[in-house]
Amino acid sequence: MKYIGLQFILYIILNSLSCTLHSQSIRPVRDDVGFCWNAEEMNSFMKYLSGETEALTEFSSNKLIGGISVHDDYLYAGKIYYPLFNKIRTKEVVIFGVTHGTVRKELNDPKNVLILDEYDKWKGPYSEVEISPLRELIKEKLAKEFYIISNKAHSIEHSIEALIPFLQYYNREMKITPIMVTQMPLKKMEDVSNKLGRIILEYINENKLEVGKDILFLISNDANHYGEDFNNSPYGLDANAHKIATDNDKRIIEENLITEISNEKIVNLTKELWPGVVENKTIPIWCGRYPVVFGLMTIQNILSEFYGKDIKGELYKYSDTFTEKVLPVINTGMGLTAPFSYRHWCGWFTLGLYINGNQLNNKF
Repeated sequence: MKYIGLQFILYIILNSLSCTLHSQSIRPVRDDVGFCWNAEEMNSFMKYLSGETEALTEFSSNKLIGGISVHDDYLYAGKIYYPLFNKIRTKEVVIFGVTHGTVRKELNDPKNVLILDEYDKWKGPYSEVEISPLRELIKEKLAKEFYIISNKAHSIEHSIEALIPFLQYYNREMKITPIMVTQMPLKKMEDVSNKLGRIILEYINENKLEVGKDILFLISNDANHYGEDFNNSPYGLDANAHKIATDNDKRIIEENLITEISNEKIVNLTKELWPGVVENKTIPIWCGRYPVVFGLMTIQNILSEFYGKDIKGELYKYSDTFTEKVLPVINTGMGLTAPFSYRHWCGWFTLGLYINGNQLNNKF
């Protein structure tokens, strides 16, 4: 009897411990070198950026409803992040992230799905970051064939967490909906995006949220990854090659992401960025080639298909690791996760997404 009693007590203790651990499930930091997870250091870094970054008055004063953000090391790209995040104050942010090669390798290269997590909170430099109820609504409403749940995938993916310190600096109470996007064909992407857009719109309407004020959409995306380490050097490995490749990035942005972003432009991005869509075409290795298409589709579905609104893009800044080099910020725990040279560099940009034409009305 004593033995049975001890078994029962042990069961209760273990079960209670398991429930406690589950209720405190916190998504850990993946990159503690390239990004900043210390509140004091983040405050100091932002003070530096505010003094070094070009004036923001030149950018649109219209309501920002979304954006495309770099996710590279802060000491490289801090001045590229800043113009976008300086304008974000929303309560909630939906973040479309990349499924990098490290994740694909660990998860046997998942395709044709979104990847959601089930962490209760995520780590942030100021406090733990709350998860929006929208995530659970997506799990409930979206067809199971369209998504998988994997804490492992999110724990080893850095493209979403890169945005959190900047977001939380401006709003300590903000909530996120993290969504990783995998490779999928255009028709499948259109289908998934359309259904996800309807779920998000339902959430917006039920909670009487205003796009741009209460909820905002971010796409995590770096531009061309160029050089020997990426097996990507079609123009050579010198100054001229660097100019050709960065000019090509700027052309893609100019032709497809500036002013009105039509459905035709979104589809054309697949011809510019997706391997195999156009034969014998040199494709830059954008680290976000699938999220940028999927994210734009989803935002367009919400604002255009359902409300007759279009989106437009405004480029804040384009640059790359070779051009920017390393910011002269000292006394920080931040570092660099990769080198820079003509043989290894990454392009990136930040871009604001706005309503094209009249502002949103009160139906949101």
